[in-house]
Amino acid sequence: MNKYIEHTLLKQDASRAEITKLLDEAKQYKFLGVCVNPCNVKFAKEYLKDTEIKVVTVIGFPLGQNTTEIKILETIDAVKNGADEIDMVINVGKLKDKEYGYITDEILKIKTACQGKPLKVILETDLLTKDEIKKACKLCVEGRADFVKTSTGFVKNGVGAKVEDVKLMYETVKDAGLKVKASGGIRDKETALKMIDAGASRLGTSSGVKIGVNTLNR
Repeated sequence: MNKYIEHTLLKQDASRAEITKLLDEAKQYKFLGVCVNPCNVKFAKEYLKDTEIKVVTVIGFPLGQNTTEIKILETIDAVKNGADEIDMVINVGKLKDKEYGYITDEILKIKTACQGKPLKVILETDLLTKDEIKKACKLCVEGRADFVKTSTGFVKNGVGAKVEDVKLMYETVKDAGLKVKASGGIRDKETALKMIDAGASRLGTSSGVKIGVNTLNR
């Protein structure tokens, strides 16, 4: 399980001590990666320099409502500071308005700004219908993203990752070679395994230690 987990801390009040604890846990449990806000990327990269742990950060987070130009600048800065992977939030309002060209163009531009680093696109599935999830996935394929991701975890009263959504996303993108990251509300072993069985290749969670590292030995 440890090689599925991106150990995550994206709280707006996260202290340096809490970030350090996250990084130490990632080292101890050999998690695949950590996911932190952009201001913590440089510190995390330096702290993990003697490990293979990936430093993941978020762009346009959590609303996705920044202009494309600002998201591009965020991405360039994150890569410069050492980010290994980028998770960007789409503009859900533009998706709702069926401005599909806007969505695809933004993904393509941010993919270029990633400079070869993998790009995950956060759909915010709590706000979307099944048809919108499927359409968003197809736009991610057109935009040459590497992953589609369920959630930010910041939607009020949102559920986060749902098994049926992960399965729908996987079925929509698998033939194009994209992968799925499930994130939001994954707090125990049973839920984590259900997400993997549904097609998730990554799990974004703040409960990595609780979930455990040997649960795939089924």
